[in-house]
Amino acid sequence: QKGIVAYDWAPDGKSILVPLDGDLYLAGLDGKVKRLTNTPGGELNPVVSPKGSFVSFVRDQNVFAQPLGGGDARALTTGGGGTVHFGEAEFVAQEEMDRRTGYWWSPDEQHVAIERFDEAPVHTATRASIGATGTKVYEQRYPAAGTPNVLVDLYIMKADGSGQVKVDLGVNPDIYLARVDWTPDGRMLLVQRQSRDQKLLEMLRVDPATGKSTVLFTEKSGVKSWLNLSDAYHVLKDGSLIWRSERSGYGQLYRFASGKWTQLTKGDWVVTDLVGVDETKGRLFFLGNKDDVLEQQLYSVDVAKPNVITKLTESGWWNSATMDAAASRFIISRSNPKQPTQVYLADATGKRLSWINENAVVEGHPYYPYLSSHQETKFGTLKAKNGMTLYYEMITPPLEPGKKYPVFFEHYGGPGTGQQVTRGWQGGLPQYLVDRGWIYFKIDNRGSYNRGKAFEDQIYHAMGTVEVEDQLSGANYLKSLPFVEPSKIATYGWSYGGYMSLKMLEKTPGVYAAAVSGAPVTDWQLYDTHYTERYLGDPAKDPASYSTSAAVEEANRIVDPLLLIHGMADDNVFLDNSTKVAARMQATATPFEMMFYPGYTHRVAGPGISEHVWGTILNFLDRTVKDKPMAEAAPAPAK
Repeated sequence: QKGIVAYDWAPDGKSILVPLDGDLYLAGLDGKVKRLTNTPGGELNPVVSPKGSFVSFVRDQNVFAQPLGGGDARALTTGGGGTVHFGEAEFVAQEEMDRRTGYWWSPDEQHVAIERFDEAPVHTATRASIGATGTKVYEQRYPAAGTPNVLVDLYIMKADGSGQVKVDLGVNPDIYLARVDWTPDGRMLLVQRQSRDQKLLEMLRVDPATGKSTVLFTEKSGVKSWLNLSDAYHVLKDGSLIWRSERSGYGQLYRFASGKWTQLTKGDWVVTDLVGVDETKGRLFFLGNKDDVLEQQLYSVDVAKPNVITKLTESGWWNSATMDAAASRFIISRSNPKQPTQVYLADATGKRLSWINENAVVEGHPYYPYLSSHQETKFGTLKAKNGMTLYYEMITPPLEPGKKYPVFFEHYGGPGTGQQVTRGWQGGLPQYLVDRGWIYFKIDNRGSYNRGKAFEDQIYHAMGTVEVEDQLSGANYLKSLPFVEPSKIATYGWSYGGYMSLKMLEKTPGVYAAAVSGAPVTDWQLYDTHYTERYLGDPAKDPASYSTSAAVEEANRIVDPLLLIHGMADDNVFLDNSTKVAARMQATATPFEMMFYPGYTHRVAGPGISEHVWGTILNFLDRTVKDKPMAEAAPAPAK
C-alpha cells in the first residue's frame, strides 16, 4: 500500500513537497506534479529551503541539496555510513526530545547547520520481531538508562557544502543537542545544549563563520527537579528572544533583551505553547490554561503591556491553534465532551471567519446514531495525601435507584505527555463502555503535566509511588459512592499506564477487581536514557530509585486478575518488559492471562486488530469483574 503521510509547503505557498514510496515529488497548486528523485534508496527529512532554491534531504546517512531550477543533487556531506549519520536526529532526540531533523537552513540560504552523530558508543540491543510468518532478529543501537549515548557534533557549511566549520559545543561530549535555530537575519546560530542529567540548559550563540560559541543565558532546575524542553520560543528581528521558562514554578513567557529578562505572563497557571508573533504590533499569541486547568484557551499579550492578557477563544472548550507567518489568521481546532473536534479559520482577534470542518453531529454524521445515548461528563476534585488538588472525570449510565455499577478506571499517570482529564472530546470508547453498563472514570495524579513544576516534581526519583497513591485516592472515592459496586472496580492502562496497572495491583492488592496492562515498562533500566534519567537519575548513582520503581520483583504480590498485552515487534517498549513480568509470575505460580500480538509494535491497532484487542479486554473484564457475582461485603478502602 502507498499513500501520502507527510508533506512540506514551499515558502512561496505555490507547491508542496511530497515524499511517496521512497522518492520525492513537487506538486503545484495547478495540479502539475514534478518527480524530483528516482533512486533505490529513500530520502529522509526532505524540506524546501527557505527561499525555495533547493530541496534538501538525507540519503545514505548524508545530506544532499538539489536545485529546484534543475540540476542534480549535490552531497553536502560525504562522511556518513556505518555508525556515522549526518542530518538525522538521533533516536532519543526523535523519541523523547521532540526533535525530528538534524539539519537547519539559514533564512538567506547562505549556510546549513548539520548535525553529525556517531552511534559507535551506544550498546547494541538484540530485539526479536516476532511476526505471523516468522521471527526477525534486529541488532538495534539502543541507549538504555545509564549507558552511553551517541556522540554529537554540529557543523556549519555553505549551501554547496564548502567552508565547513565545527561548532564549539564545549569540552564535555556527554550532552544533548536539544534545539538549533537561526536568527532571522541568518547572522547567528542559536543552539540549546542540555546536560546529561537535564538540570542545566545553556543557550549558545554561534558565529557561523568560525563555529565559536558563547553562552547567551542558562536555565537551571531545582535539586529535586529537571528541565522540560519546549518549542515555545521565538527570535525577534531586533535580536531579542521570546522564551518560555518554568523558573517561577509555572511555564510562563519572558522576553530576553540586552542581557535582561522581562516576564510577560505571570500566575499559577501554564503557558502550553507559543502560537504566533506579530512583530509590527508587538503582540504574542499563546495557548494556556489561565482560566481553567481543564481547558486550553488561546490568548494574546502585548510585549509593551506585560500580564495584560486577552482571551480569544470561548470558555468550555479545549483548543489548539496554528497561525500564519503574517500573524493575521488562525486555524483553530476545538472540542468539548459533547462535540467532536471542529476546525475553523479565525482572524487575529479570534473571531471565526469560516468553518473548515464544523463537524456538526447531525443526521449522516458517524456519531449521530449514538447521540441519544450520549451521557454527560462530570468533573470534580479530590485531595492528594499532601493536600494537592487532583482533578477527575466520570461518566455514568442513567442511574437507577438502588442499583450499583462496575467501574472502568482508565489511567496513564506518567509525566511529560500532558494531562488526561480535560474538557475535550474523549472519543467514542468511554461512551461505548458506559452504554455497556460501566461507569467510566479517570484522575490526573501528581507527576502529570500542565499543573506546574511543584505538582510535576512529585514524581522525581519516585516513579510507581505517588501515582499509585493518587489513583488509590480515586478508587477510594469511587468506593464511597452509593451507586458504585466497590468490589467491581477494574483498571486499564497502556505504556506508562500499563506499568501503572502492575504497580497498582502490586502495591494495593484487593483494591481493584482486575487490571489490564498494555505494553508496560516493567524495568526502567531497559528504557532509554533521556526519558528515564530525567525522572530517576543515573542508575549507577541511585540504584534504589530503579529497584523500587520496577514492576518485576513484586509481581508475585499480585492476587487480582491480570491481563497482560504486548505487541511482539515493539521497538519502543521492548517485549522483554512483559516477558520479565510473565516469567516472575510463572516462577512464583501467580496466575494471570496474556495476549501477545505478532508483528505489532507499541501501537497495537488497525482494522480487525483493534476489534480483537478490545474484544479481548472486554471479555476479560466481563468474566472477572462485570458478570462476577456481587461481593457479600465490599473490601474496605486501602489505607
